[in-house]
Amino acid sequence: MQFSLWVALVGAGTLISFTPGAGAINTMSNALNSGFRRSIWGILGQQAALLIHIVIVALGVGLLVTSSPIAFNVIRYAGAAYLVYLGIRQFFARPELDAERARALSEEPRRSMFQRGLWVNLLNPKAIVFFLAFLPQFIRVDQPLAAQYLIVAATVVVIDVAVMWFFFAVAARAFQRFTRDAPGQRVVNRVFGVLFVAVGVLLAVIH
Repeated sequence: MQFSLWVALVGAGTLISFTPGAGAINTMSNALNSGFRRSIWGILGQQAALLIHIVIVALGVGLLVTSSPIAFNVIRYAGAAYLVYLGIRQFFARPELDAERARALSEEPRRSMFQRGLWVNLLNPKAIVFFLAFLPQFIRVDQPLAAQYLIVAATVVVIDVAVMWFFFAVAARAFQRFTRDAPGQRVVNRVFGVLFVAVGVLLAVIH
């Protein structure tokens, strides 16, 4: 891959990662509920889904999904339902006292956070459509494809991890002062619950 093309990829990938979405909301929620360091496990799950999307597009399966309204809608509504479920669960989450909260921070397994991040990004057919439009701009058919896809995948993943962890997870700290008492925790839970539901509804209704 030419250096100028890679620089363009870095710029596009950075702008995309900074665009708020379900992944950003999930990262901020994890950072608030489980701490900055442990939020990385949800981010890694999101990256695993991103890699799966890239592989799907590279293999041409993405074209089949987007050309089949039934398959596309099944995935779309499943993703929307999952985000709405996460939102409702967080909206009605019970506020915890300091001792209970400290205990809860160490209770959720890393695997659980990873899986939630995976499903949040994986159940998003819009990502497949996006990569179908995005990837060809940085792939040259007259050059070895495998190496190019590896470069694209590595670049996009590194950028997204950096943005999610060092921007969105850090940004969540601004909400921490509201989580020191039960009323504040309730407000934060409802804010993020509504955000999850809103993204899920948008995913379901926007074509």
